Amino acid sequence: MTVILLRHGRSTSNTAHTLAGRAEGVDLDDKGREQAEAVVERIGALPVKAIVRSPMLRCENTVAPLAAALGLEVLVDDRLSEVDYGEWTGRKIGDLVKEPLWSVVQQQPSAAVFPGGEGLAQVQARAVQAVREHDRRLAEEADGDVLWLACTHGDVIKAIVADALGTHLDSFQRITADPASMSVIRYTSVRPFVMHVNHTGAALTAALSAKPEPSGDAVVGGTTD
Repeated sequence: MTVILLRHGRSTSNTAHTLAGRAEGVDLDDKGREQAEAVVERIGALPVKAIVRSPMLRCENTVAPLAAALGLEVLVDDRLSEVDYGEWTGRKIGDLVKEPLWSVVQQQPSAAVFPGGEGLAQVQARAVQAVREHDRRLAEEADGDVLWLACTHGDVIKAIVADALGTHLDSFQRITADPASMSVIRYTSVRPFVMHVNHTGAALTAALSAKPEPSGDAVVGGTTD
């Protein structure tokens, strides 16, 4: 099973340099709407069989053109929602960097809990659970490999990718997920394989037609027996 993690297109909050969080009414800006339309061509002929998204408006409008082009009904999953930043919601990034918690978020995110909101460790747990559950469900329904897409948010994507890489959440700030970028993970019975991170190119095709080796047992020290 392979999931494309699509971050929503550029939003009005991105351009205002504020922390949108779960504030209502945060939509795509003009550039974000262009990015949403471009997703259709970037996906191209890839056989996406299902779309799941965060309940946030900016995610709804990012996947709308693709869902219409593919004739798919979009499933909403609250576990893919943006981080609940609590009292930080809507505040200017320039002001937040002065907060003591900011350095914790950057250097030890596993310990970061937003005032009146949730912790980043909670975010990773719910998001990874959601992706793996949808993966299993779609595999059972299709009785075989399925390519599907989840539209969510930057920190959520970074947390999911960190889990797939087997790296600690405290390293997730080393991962980039730009607006409208796609990161791709193939889940197997052996382990997840991270195939793309922060893909922003014109077409998402490379490596998606070839499957990884079923087992890593024969690979030692970067060489294959």
